[in-house]
Amino acid sequence: MTAQRRILILGSTGSIGRQALDIAKRNPHLFAISGIAARGSDPAALARQALEHSVAAIAITHGSAEPVLHALREEARRRGDGAHIGALPQVFAGLAAVSDLIDAVPADVILNGMAGSQGLEPTLCALRTGATVALANKESLVAGGPLVLAAARPEQLVPVDSEHSAIAQALRSGRKEEVARLVLTASGGPFRGHTRARLSQVTPAEALNHPTWSMGPVVTINSATLMNKGLELIEAQLLFGIRASDIEVVVHPQSVVHSMVTFVDGSTLAQASPPDMRLPIALGMHWPRRVDKAAAACTWNSPTSWTFEPLDDEVFPAVQLARYASAAGGCVPAVYNAANEELVAAFLDGKTSFTSIVDTVADVVTAADQWRSEPRDVQDVLAAELWARTAAAGNLRGV
Repeated sequence: MTAQRRILILGSTGSIGRQALDIAKRNPHLFAISGIAARGSDPAALARQALEHSVAAIAITHGSAEPVLHALREEARRRGDGAHIGALPQVFAGLAAVSDLIDAVPADVILNGMAGSQGLEPTLCALRTGATVALANKESLVAGGPLVLAAARPEQLVPVDSEHSAIAQALRSGRKEEVARLVLTASGGPFRGHTRARLSQVTPAEALNHPTWSMGPVVTINSATLMNKGLELIEAQLLFGIRASDIEVVVHPQSVVHSMVTFVDGSTLAQASPPDMRLPIALGMHWPRRVDKAAAACTWNSPTSWTFEPLDDEVFPAVQLARYASAAGGCVPAVYNAANEELVAAFLDGKTSFTSIVDTVADVVTAADQWRSEPRDVQDVLAAELWARTAAAGNLRGV
């Protein structure tokens, strides 16, 4: 019989976190949620999650603990559960809250579903505990790749992004020396086939309307610019020890084939399933075992077709820029990511145009020669990110 795993979820109120909690709720024999962390902007949601899953502790990165404690008391009263009022979860608050939670609450698996490079320090803290780290926060690996790889023991990092989960599954079929190349699939986002001139007129509302996936705003914009695929290319290189030149990106609008591995004998193995993040999340939580009925499977009783097409690097230059950042090494990938985060925020605020996101990131990255050295610690990464954000903010191009 499989032992129940204790799961700690970082980013519990986001898309990844909510789906992970749903998986745990449907599989109580496999998973017990020991703690949750979130920004803290929705105390009522955190309280519902905490009491529904009987967590031992909560961490919030912004604000004080009192709103969450108040919400916990109110939720316990609403449920008519007087016992909960006297035994509420411990609440950590502040900049070190997530690290405090990780140190305080035992876990077998720590799922990092936080947004952005703020997830780097929690990733490093999670690795130090020895727990399996199910990584949905690609930015922490991109920003602090050398630090993360140095901290991780073999097999400790398990990818949760659907593309990297697909590759991890396909890689089970061969030895590392038999791998010829990896193939990352991209939906193409909402602007597949558009000209660059048309992209210059794109509004935030249009960019947030992804044709396949339902995600948070930053990831959705990154998918529209193909910056997300650039981040995934860097992540794949680091996770699987494959040169960036041996990683292809191909557009697959149906988002059913999540990525592929081509082996030296000419075989290409693809992982296919309907677009549903519950499958890679469940696999990350239970790796290397699969979770029964985690998501729906493909059906074959009606005609269907899958199409693949090359990526237009001239209209969507983000992937080529990622190859440059990866080759530059050191903290340059951190610069790439941080500058992009700054530009995405500016675009959503109406301060810059859609095409200026990648154009300005390119300006910042190509001026980042001083950051080619590998980081010695998190402070080096933070310094590179601060430089990148300042440079990006100073180079904003008007709408």
